[in-house]
Amino acid sequence: MKKPFLLLFPAIAALGLTTQCQTSKPAASASATSPTAPAATPQAKEYKYETVAGDPLKARIYTLGNGLTVYLSDYDDAPRIQTYLAVRAGSKNDPSTTTGLAHYLEHMVFKGTSRLGTQNWPAEKAELDKIEVLYEVYRTKTDAAERKKIYHQIDSVSSVAAKYAVANEYDKVMGAIGAKGSNAYTSVEQTVYQEDIPSNQIEKWAAIQSERLREMVPRLFHTELEAVYEEKNRGLDNDFNKEFEALNASLFPTHPYGTQTTIGTIQHLQNPSITEIKKYFGQYYVPNNVALCLSGDLDYDQTIRLIDQYFGKLQSKPVPAFTPAQEAPITAPIVREVVGPDAENVMVGFRFPGMATQDALVLRMIDRLLSNGQAGLIDLDLNQQQRVLQAASFTQVFNDYSEHILYATPRQGQTLPQVRDLLLGELAKIKKGDFPDWLIPAIINNEKLTRTKGLESNEARANEFVQAFIGRLSWPEALKQYNDFDKITKEDVLRVANQYYGQNYVLVYKKTGKDPNTVKVVKPAITPVPVNREVASTFYKEVTSQASPELQPVFVNYKEDIQETTLKSGVQVFHTRNTENGLFNLYYILDLGTNNDPRLGLAADYLQYLGTDKLTAAQLQQEFYKLGCSFGVSSGQDRVFVSLSGLDSNFEPALQLFESLLASPKPDAKALQDMVAGVLKARKDAKLNKQTILSQAMVNYAKYGPKNPFTSQLSEKELKALKPTDLTALTKKLTSYQHRVLYYGPRKEDTTTAQWDKLIPLTVVDVLNTYHRTPAKLTPVPPAKDFAEQPLKDRKVYWVDYNMVQAEILFLTKGDAYDKTIVPTVRLYNEYFGGSMGSIVFQELRESKALAYSASSGYTSADKLGRSSYNLSYIGTQSDKLPEAMAGMQALLTDMPVAEANLEIAKQSIRNSIATERITKSDVLFSYERAKRLGLDYDLRRDVYEQTPKMTFDDLKKFQLAKVKGQSQTILVIGSKDRLNFKELAKYGQVQQLTLKEIFGY
Repeated sequence: MKKPFLLLFPAIAALGLTTQCQTSKPAASASATSPTAPAATPQAKEYKYETVAGDPLKARIYTLGNGLTVYLSDYDDAPRIQTYLAVRAGSKNDPSTTTGLAHYLEHMVFKGTSRLGTQNWPAEKAELDKIEVLYEVYRTKTDAAERKKIYHQIDSVSSVAAKYAVANEYDKVMGAIGAKGSNAYTSVEQTVYQEDIPSNQIEKWAAIQSERLREMVPRLFHTELEAVYEEKNRGLDNDFNKEFEALNASLFPTHPYGTQTTIGTIQHLQNPSITEIKKYFGQYYVPNNVALCLSGDLDYDQTIRLIDQYFGKLQSKPVPAFTPAQEAPITAPIVREVVGPDAENVMVGFRFPGMATQDALVLRMIDRLLSNGQAGLIDLDLNQQQRVLQAASFTQVFNDYSEHILYATPRQGQTLPQVRDLLLGELAKIKKGDFPDWLIPAIINNEKLTRTKGLESNEARANEFVQAFIGRLSWPEALKQYNDFDKITKEDVLRVANQYYGQNYVLVYKKTGKDPNTVKVVKPAITPVPVNREVASTFYKEVTSQASPELQPVFVNYKEDIQETTLKSGVQVFHTRNTENGLFNLYYILDLGTNNDPRLGLAADYLQYLGTDKLTAAQLQQEFYKLGCSFGVSSGQDRVFVSLSGLDSNFEPALQLFESLLASPKPDAKALQDMVAGVLKARKDAKLNKQTILSQAMVNYAKYGPKNPFTSQLSEKELKALKPTDLTALTKKLTSYQHRVLYYGPRKEDTTTAQWDKLIPLTVVDVLNTYHRTPAKLTPVPPAKDFAEQPLKDRKVYWVDYNMVQAEILFLTKGDAYDKTIVPTVRLYNEYFGGSMGSIVFQELRESKALAYSASSGYTSADKLGRSSYNLSYIGTQSDKLPEAMAGMQALLTDMPVAEANLEIAKQSIRNSIATERITKSDVLFSYERAKRLGLDYDLRRDVYEQTPKMTFDDLKKFQLAKVKGQSQTILVIGSKDRLNFKELAKYGQVQQLTLKEIFGY
């Protein structure tokens, strides 16, 4: 077995920690006189940092004088930087009397400070102090009438306080500097705030983030609390979430991992304490408990100087110690049952030690032995042999404990105990060592391959820092875990497996039915608050007025950035070069799909269960895994994708293997019979999934009518009549059609030497000419077949009954056929109106009216010439708020609010985003594919970038009047018939219930 990884990135076998000093250099973007900044630190200040020999991230780890940890990694794939602000404070740190506090605080940290988000802080603070006192009284009362009276006072004072606030100003300022992916998450150990920023905005980012870390102001508290209530209700509607909570409650009956959930109990959510939230912030949001994790196009010295300038003044404080509860051993299986509308499944969980232990590292190996996507025991024994509908293994590794979870859904007629036994049977094989000796080395190589691929992403790179910091591992210790993983032996696996896997598990049976314990968060009535769009805080003005070095966009030049050649067979090859590592991606693309023949999707799926005359299906997967490669075949409505990817050093043997499968798959009657049974069970389960019902089945029904791409599939009778050769004949024929090849990898057309001086004997064209099997003359693909789109001229309301706490609504309007000339206007409209947390829709429906946790609206351009565009608006809300939610969305679609300040932010955001976007790697090839489908031969972002500054609100208004306002709508609603307000729905058009058979076609 080759070990090509050693050629890909430096070994870290001899990890060595070094400490260095660097004299800070002046930065072109620094603004020493910025009114938002403290006095500039001396230019000659030295910053000590740690590095680790052989570290592929070339990370520098700094610790400021106040204890703030800073991780930096330079990766200049694009002029952007992924940032994470990680706090060692999660739901396990919540007081037992106020669970959900860490998560709710996460929401509050987006509300600004005494300088950001306010237009009159003294006046606002006076009202906020009143609100805090009222909540402290409110949470002590139990009499419903008394509580209602106090909440009315809270609501009244909140309306006064909101007059002085600037809603969403944090989101606005981040949008103005071109940030993307502004978000945060709370888990059991941590709360993490993320931003993807342009590299020329690093100082403004530092000013903003240090400000929000300096102070937390509970602004617009009661409207945000409503949003958290909606988030809780969404969780109550999620069967997997309920199942997972039941599992953890039994795995950890003493530790907060199981005794309290991240979002908190209904009782605690309905009795919040601003005082406790402030206390928590003061205890945990201190620099010695925080890390800044950055990866991207950064200058180490400039970045640490700016971070010290803005964050160095924050004061460190002692952080409360956490003493983990010690769990007693589980001596017999614990069985729990969860009931809900989704499909049945089984979940089995085992408890393990925490992150820093060797046993937790071996657990990772056991998880991969069971399920690695290709050659694990569960992959081959259960999924490929189709003994269950779907099975998986996954782990959650926390600081104090870890958990290993096995999960599977049954086939038709299969009982949940039978599924349990199959999962435990695979574990028994691990305990006996009943797996091939080559599998552990192959897993080690594939893990290295996965990490190499991950290092192409700033998000993944920065996240490695987050995991190390939250896990309380030094960077050398974190990197050493990779080395230690490489040294795990079969003996280690057997020792750990036999120590931890016995009758000490928690078993959760998820059954389909109506949950008798269904509850919801009952939300008190609130008065909408003003959002004050046209005003800005002094801090906002100061930050956005600072000059930043200008960055110029780089557009894809398809003629220069893509090399085009032709194989001997006449097949066109489009390729771009990978100069970063030794990985490749290869695609064969055919312009036909399930619209032409619904059997194509089945043929593509069938291939994973087949072998060849020389290798069984399992052996084939194992051989690919040994080579560090993987393959796939998938069919969409009008295109088939045949893909192969992995280590380019194994390109030739992997391609030979793949081509042999495509050319001569061995029909397997049993595999087809099982696959058909699995398809029928999956179809049955799909009718139980609310997202499939709403987003796929109902949307397709509305767009195309009963006969549509979603329902265009073989009937049960047709499925059962299929013969194995029916599907293998389709697979064999794929490469006989006219098609094209896309290749992204390290091979050049005119060289035989790769970047790291390893000889590559053949160019990509040589390899394809040798191994890509095609007939002497390619068959033209059949004419494209598209379903006719419905005119959507009548006002209709379609609804589907589903047992849920919330209701989810889609407003659908049909637009015109694709027109590239309106794309710049569409981009600006979407950014302004409904595309982000700073958009009009989000501000109005969540920030002002608290009608939804999630609300959005956008005009979606067609992805192919001849197809129509659609305006799609979504809101998910509590059923009893459906009238207000629908009226709120409709009002915005009818009369788009004018906010010049928001428009300018939207324009800046688009320009900054495009200026710092870089379409690279295989994305260049797929950008070209998308362009060709739209009749374009250039990067359309150029038009957006050039035209956006010239646009006015009048341009948006003309677009909105022509394409959105007053247009006929089809409204789609999913919710419980016992909770939906049908009288209200009738105001929007003719109400018609759709059955599952109508929208699924079976």
